[in-house]
Amino acid sequence: MELVVETQNLCKYYDGVKAVENLNLRIRRGEIYGFLGPNGAGKTTTILMLLGLTEPTSGEVRVCGHNSTREPLEVKRLTGYLPENVGFYEDLTARENLQYIARLNGIPDRESAKKIDEVLERVGLLEVADWRVGKFSRGMMQRLGIADVLIKDPLFAILDEPTTGIDPEGASQILKLIVEMSRERNMTVLLASHLLYQVQRICDRVGIISQGKLVAEGTIDELGSKITGQSGSMVEVEVSELTPDLLQAVKRIKGVREVESSGNTLRLVCDGDLRAEISQAIAEKGGTILGLRGRIPTLEEIYLRYFREG
Repeated sequence: MELVVETQNLCKYYDGVKAVENLNLRIRRGEIYGFLGPNGAGKTTTILMLLGLTEPTSGEVRVCGHNSTREPLEVKRLTGYLPENVGFYEDLTARENLQYIARLNGIPDRESAKKIDEVLERVGLLEVADWRVGKFSRGMMQRLGIADVLIKDPLFAILDEPTTGIDPEGASQILKLIVEMSRERNMTVLLASHLLYQVQRICDRVGIISQGKLVAEGTIDELGSKITGQSGSMVEVEVSELTPDLLQAVKRIKGVREVESSGNTLRLVCDGDLRAEISQAIAEKGGTILGLRGRIPTLEEIYLRYFREG
C-alpha cells in the first residue's frame, strides 16, 4: 500500500543527548496510527521532524512523497496539525479564524466560504460559527482545531492529545470525527495520546517509543500475542471468594506463567488453553466460579509490559 510517512534511521540529538535514535516508521494511506510513549520519549521531536520544523541530525523523513527537510513547504501544504495546546484568536469568531487560516493556505475567500460552513457543520459548530472563540469551552476549541485541520483537506493529519480535558461524551464525538476523517477521506492520521483506551478504540496500528527508539509496533492483537507468547493465552476468572489456598492452587497449575489478582478476580497468562485445569483447581479448593473467559490484553497492559521489561 502507498506509504504516506516513511522515516529511515531517523536521529535527532540535542547537545549530544539522543532524543530520537534510528527511528523507522512506515505509515500507510488511510491508516490511523497511534504514536505512544511517556513524556520525553521523543514523540514531539519526531512530530517536529515530520513537519519539517526541525532538522534531523541524520537519517531521512518523507511525508506524502516529499522530503520534510528539503521540501518543508510542500509537506505543510499536504499536512494538517492539531497541537496539544490549540490556539486561536479569541477576539475573532470561529468563522473568522477559519477564514484567516484558509487565506494563509492560499484558499480564496470565494472558495473558502462554503468550505468553512461544511467543516463547521461537520464538527458540530455551525450554530456557533459567529461566536467569538474566547467564549468557547475546551471541547469546542478542540472541535475548531479539527475544523482547522479539515479546511485544507490534507492527505495526512497529526493530532496531538486531541481529547485531553474533554468530558467523555465530547471525547467520544471527537474520536468518531477522527475515524470519519480517515475512512471517508482516505486520510492518514497520526494520533499521539496518553489515553490508551481511546487509542485502542480507533487505531489500526500503534507504535510505542521509549528513549527515542521504537520498541514495539503492530496491531493490538499482534502486540498482545508477543507479550503472551505465540502459543499463550490470557484468562480472566471471577470467583465467589479468593482465598490464599485457592490462589496458590491456581499458581501451581502446570503451564500457568503469571497470575495477578484484584478483589475476587484472577488474571492469568497461560501456555495454551488451561480453562479446564483452572476450573478443576478452583472446585477442589471449594471455590465457585462466577465467570471465566479468555481475553485479549488491553493496550494499557501491553504498554506497561513493554516498559516493565525494558
